Amino acid sequence: MSATRRAAESGPAAKGPRVLKKYPNRRLYDTRSSSYITLADVKKMVLDGEDFEVRDAKSGDDLTRSILLQIILEEEAGSVPMFSTQTLAQIIRFYGHAMQGVMGEYLEKHMQAFADAQRRFSEQTGGVFDAKAFAPEAWTQMMNRQTPIMQGLMNNYLEQSKALFAQMQEQMQKQAGSLFPGVPGFPGAKR
Repeated sequence: MSATRRAAESGPAAKGPRVLKKYPNRRLYDTRSSSYITLADVKKMVLDGEDFEVRDAKSGDDLTRSILLQIILEEEAGSVPMFSTQTLAQIIRFYGHAMQGVMGEYLEKHMQAFADAQRRFSEQTGGVFDAKAFAPEAWTQMMNRQTPIMQGLMNNYLEQSKALFAQMQEQMQKQAGSLFPGVPGFPGAKR
């Protein structure tokens, strides 16, 4: 690698996402800091909202998703998993299903709506409660109390969820109509 390219990747004024290289020995190399890092370091980048990508050191293939999945796997193996066994099984059932793309989009929008609700909660409480700093037990206690602020946030969240679900149903109908144009009851069907 040329000295110019190395400086461009690792310099403080580097533009674009931070580039991490994954080597065959399963080690991750941070081109910006010129050092090896761990999955815990990558998790911190995620928590800090840092833009990064993980590339295979030999082929240059994008491995970002697989590294993020590894972090999720480690978190799920910990003491407080986020997903129940039934939820994980249901997610697996959507792979290869005609609705796989719609479900992915639905989950993404749902996660964003929930993150927005957390942000609004923090703003409405004047920053006294940082949604990210709350332990799971603290969130459970707050949800059980259902303060007026929380009720308003949850109502907004539920309304967004309903709207997302309605959009998903509409997309499903459109897809079904394009797949089965001659079947009565589907949009675009001939009567």
